[in-house]
Amino acid sequence: MHEESAFRHSATLAVVVALLVAAYAIFGGNPLPTAHAVSPVNAAAAAPSPVQSLPDFASIAAQNGPAVVNISVSGTVKTAGMPQMDPDNPFFDFFRRFAPPAGEMIRRGQGSGFIVSSDGVVLTNAHVVADAREVNVKLTDKREFRAKVVGLDRPTDIAVLKIDARDLPTVRIGDPQRTRVGEWVLAIGSPFGFENSVTAGIISAKSRSLPDEGYVPFIQTDVAINPGNSGGPLFNLSGEVIGINSQIYSQSGGYQGLSFAIPIDVAMKVQGQIRDHGKVRRGRLGLTIQELDQGLAESFGLAKPAGALVNAVDPEGPAGKAGVRPGDVVLKLNGRDVPNSSALPPMASELAPGSTAQLEIWRGGRSLALSLKVGELSTPVASAERAGAGGEQGRLGVAVRPLTPEEVRQSEIKGGLLVEDVTGPAARAGIRPGDVIVSVNGEPVGGADQLRAKVAKAGKRIALLIQRGDNRIFVPVELG
Repeated sequence: MHEESAFRHSATLAVVVALLVAAYAIFGGNPLPTAHAVSPVNAAAAAPSPVQSLPDFASIAAQNGPAVVNISVSGTVKTAGMPQMDPDNPFFDFFRRFAPPAGEMIRRGQGSGFIVSSDGVVLTNAHVVADAREVNVKLTDKREFRAKVVGLDRPTDIAVLKIDARDLPTVRIGDPQRTRVGEWVLAIGSPFGFENSVTAGIISAKSRSLPDEGYVPFIQTDVAINPGNSGGPLFNLSGEVIGINSQIYSQSGGYQGLSFAIPIDVAMKVQGQIRDHGKVRRGRLGLTIQELDQGLAESFGLAKPAGALVNAVDPEGPAGKAGVRPGDVVLKLNGRDVPNSSALPPMASELAPGSTAQLEIWRGGRSLALSLKVGELSTPVASAERAGAGGEQGRLGVAVRPLTPEEVRQSEIKGGLLVEDVTGPAARAGIRPGDVIVSVNGEPVGGADQLRAKVAKAGKRIALLIQRGDNRIFVPVELG
């Protein structure tokens, strides 16, 4: 009886084990499936998420690398020589032995650029080639060309070069307006001379305004940009150029996560004007502005701090003649919103001089519509001439503009040209920014074209009458 009971117990245990094994096979290894295991909601949560792959940077680099060039420049800088000091000074002997002689030293530099036309048109930064006596462009196939500086525009930091070559690889131009913050971007350039280096990152912000750079709404990125990257292209994931890498924010001189690129649409407009007209023409409204904060906005009865607050108006300028007053807030220009004060200068500069523009302003608690005739912003003479492209003004080496009515009243000078930048022969002669050129060889000058014509007719030397502060002095300049 005991044996029979034990047999039945063993048989029952065998059946249970068999059922468990069958359940294990049926339910995929779980002999006792629970509600948690078969719940559709939890099953979906447990499903693996799709794999997110990184952008194909390699294809973008391979396709566009041949159109990116290395730029090397050479020029000269003046050296002061040994400083004036007492022979009893303990450093006198040191400077006497090691100070370089007074004169000029060769300066060399490097940058990047990219080909936008198969016949050899190259874009880069103006600061890469400014004041250079010789500019060389090196392709990825090791060919090197002497480049001609067609022109450069300092306000936007754009330079146009030309090399004598055909059937060159080119980049494709994109639309920076369609880019979004957070998108991947890629840069190709020559940091520290390491040619065709590729770095990547994302767009950190758009329409950044930087100090003294009022005409460019910069694209901010976290792409690694270092000295030598200047002038190189910034690509989107479609392999299109959307910007020109131009500046970094750094306390060390190297990359610290803040890089700024000039939008390519700005650069292409500048390039077109330089190639077609030899210079860049910009619209002028004739007013100065400041940023609105919440307190100022409430003071003027605005619901939010948007627009550009006018704090001064040139009475003889376009805005002054149209009736704009200090205290007005510019809300729109030709129907486009002016979100802040930094947005207005680049918008105004895009206007064609002589055209009619419509302003919407806020005054006395209500909006008003005004119409004005756009003026032309006075800018330095064509930079191609200063950069040694063969123009007559390049023989002198100055960037000039006419005096404004206010400057005429303050200085009591009837006419002349204000020197904004100086290099070459004029710099060696001691002419400085802020000087006013009153006459050339005794003949008055009132415009840049007139100055250019007089320099063109001159021999190897000219005498400039310079107003500096309250003093006037003739300065001899050897043109060479």
